[in-house]
Amino acid sequence: MEMADFLTPDRVLLDVRARDKAQLIAEIARNFAHSVPSAEAGAVEGALLAREELGSTGLGGGFALPHAQIEDLEGYLGLFLRLAKPIDFRAVDGNPVGVVFALLTPAQLAVSHVSVLATISRRFRDSGLVEKLHEVKSPGDAYTLLIEGYSTAQVG
Repeated sequence: MEMADFLTPDRVLLDVRARDKAQLIAEIARNFAHSVPSAEAGAVEGALLAREELGSTGLGGGFALPHAQIEDLEGYLGLFLRLAKPIDFRAVDGNPVGVVFALLTPAQLAVSHVSVLATISRRFRDSGLVEKLHEVKSPGDAYTLLIEGYSTAQVG
């Protein structure tokens, strides 16, 4: 599965302001609900918070991958956020998080979502990509980087 299968240009947000992890997760839930009405904000927020209680999805290097399974979702949904100012996310390396990719997966899927999480995680371990994502000026440029990779994208 490719990132373009679950990320759309309208779900790429730059310079999002959040004072803490809880406010960021509420913002993520609102944005999913805005772009996909079947993703009810309260249910999404609750599912993401419940997942965070199991352990932080802050994977290190300033990156977090909050994710949750949602009942009656028709497919995978991704949301990319670059924060205006990094926040404490209780990441594994203790560093604040400034780049976030949120993923919602259908609860009823028989196929594991682990491979999709691994694909996203590998992409964000690329320090060159993360550096470019911090530099882009528009959501469209960020989307191009995420979908095509920084070596082929025209960023300016």
